[in-house]
Amino acid sequence: MFHTVLVANRGEIAIRVMETLDGLGIAAVAVYTAGDLAHVAGADRAYQIPKYLDMEAILAAARDSGAQAIHPGYGFLAENAEFARRCAGEGIVFIGPPPAAIEAMGDKIRAKATVAAAGVPVVPGAAEPGDDLLTWAEFPALIKPSAGGGGKGMVVVRSAGELPAALESARRTAQAAFGDGTLLIERYIDSPRHIEIQVMADAHGNVVHLGERECSLQRRHQKIIEEAPSPFVTPEMREEMGRAAVEAARSVGYVGAGTIEFIVDGRTGSFHFMEMNTRLQVEHPVTEEVTRLDLVKLQLLAAAGEPLGLTQDSVRLNGHSVEARVYAEDPARGFLPTGGRVLLLREPRDARVDSGIEEGVVVGSSFDPMLSKVIVRDETREGALQALDRALAETTILGLTTNIPFLRALTTHPQVRAGELDTGLVERLLPTLTPSEGAEEALVAAALYFQAEAIGDGDPWASGDGWRLGEAAWTTWRLESRQGVHRVLVRGGVVTVDGGAELTASARRTGTELVLTVDGRATRFETARDGDSLWLGRKGAVWQVRRHRIGDPGDRPGAGKAADGVVRSPMPGTVLLVKAQPGDEVDAGQALVIVEAMKMEHTVTAPHAGTVKDVPVRAGQSVDMDAVLVVVEP
Repeated sequence: MFHTVLVANRGEIAIRVMETLDGLGIAAVAVYTAGDLAHVAGADRAYQIPKYLDMEAILAAARDSGAQAIHPGYGFLAENAEFARRCAGEGIVFIGPPPAAIEAMGDKIRAKATVAAAGVPVVPGAAEPGDDLLTWAEFPALIKPSAGGGGKGMVVVRSAGELPAALESARRTAQAAFGDGTLLIERYIDSPRHIEIQVMADAHGNVVHLGERECSLQRRHQKIIEEAPSPFVTPEMREEMGRAAVEAARSVGYVGAGTIEFIVDGRTGSFHFMEMNTRLQVEHPVTEEVTRLDLVKLQLLAAAGEPLGLTQDSVRLNGHSVEARVYAEDPARGFLPTGGRVLLLREPRDARVDSGIEEGVVVGSSFDPMLSKVIVRDETREGALQALDRALAETTILGLTTNIPFLRALTTHPQVRAGELDTGLVERLLPTLTPSEGAEEALVAAALYFQAEAIGDGDPWASGDGWRLGEAAWTTWRLESRQGVHRVLVRGGVVTVDGGAELTASARRTGTELVLTVDGRATRFETARDGDSLWLGRKGAVWQVRRHRIGDPGDRPGAGKAADGVVRSPMPGTVLLVKAQPGDEVDAGQALVIVEAMKMEHTVTAPHAGTVKDVPVRAGQSVDMDAVLVVVEP
């Protein structure tokens, strides 16, 4: 076994790998870029590098530290055959499959032909350069890039008339994302399930599968909730799919951890090879939970040339495990990435959390927006889903918007509870999965919080007698939330929001906890202050309330985030294009600025007709979420 391993990654996967290294007594070497240090604490040594794709810098760190092996994690260089060869050339073990296996499975067209020759079922289709995809006549069809993954460039085509434009669009995306515009087209299976098989192989010819993972709950072709085992797969189907996965791995001389992804017809149960991921998967923890195996340890054993010590008969699945991916994104805005500084972090007590964040970390647009994974296990699927909902409710991340309320709504949805899953389910359910309740309570809590600060003399929160606000006259607060600018009136123990009913309200704070009582009902919030903003969290949901000013009770709130003409960035990112200049006359809805983050473009438009007063940004500039982009005067 190795004595020193360099982990060529960041965030939660780097921390996860280092935990196993520590348990085995292996020294861990970390690499990090400027300001990205959350994973470094678990390492014995650390080296700053320019970027995580810099092979030269990573290999130099490995040489200097005396690392015998490099674990690439996932993403970045994990499926880069050139990097695997470079490691071998330096006498350093790449903890992953041989370069030839990475290449064979990294090209979807070649991979499909290889596994088909081994008897693995594949979806009928055509591929470039040998076939003219414009002649494809079976619809609906799915266009896919030959290179890359993550759903980028995939396009569903419903008719022959749509095909030319769809091919052009997919080719453009594939070329931009992967540097290779080669495409393939396949028969599209409507409402399929996405089920994958985990395989492990050693250098002694032993290949086993560790059961399946159900990955059908996806948004934008990317998984968000995974579970093991699948509620759809029977023991007979598991054996058949497992056998096909093992044959696919054998067909390329595989060594290490890999995942065979299948597209499954939810009506017939027929399955077809989709692709192989030649690395550890993000969702590997659910397999670990039901098999009680450490997949990183098995990777290390295989890379060191040692036998896995497993036979197929020795693999047992026990209970049920579910994982939810917590992202810095806003489901109500089409899953746009968000960002900010983590002001407060509370994690569940009775769940496994693989996390890459800590309080004080700044989440920006440079890396994937996944913050952590919440993983639970129970003897039954129903018990596991209930445990996941409880764990998500106990998770609080203040300082940025996350998808936790969305995950809770999805986890508790009747169709999910019934196991009636397919890859299009999330999109169909989306309007019901973005809960907005609690916004009024958050505004009341924020108004009382700011009112207490405004009193100034002494600390009213510290009063042990259940202190209550008690001014004789109405005080008006203009508070901005994601729903717009609101007028909140406070007088003693009475509060009104936007001219609504008078509420009997009081608040009491201890540390970061604020207890709000409205009409006799108490609600607990976690709070964190950031400049003029107050962040409040409750049962996984968060609200950001920005204080404007104490003003006249007649102040009229606007109708949205840009009601005052200040147009803000909906996400952290980079300004790609500025389409307006000071003095321009613009119409409501006219494009003003294009912002890019994580290879997604978002066009920011004028909230109303008017004259552009100020444009404080330029093309190429990095911007934070809510940064002012344009000011438009009516």
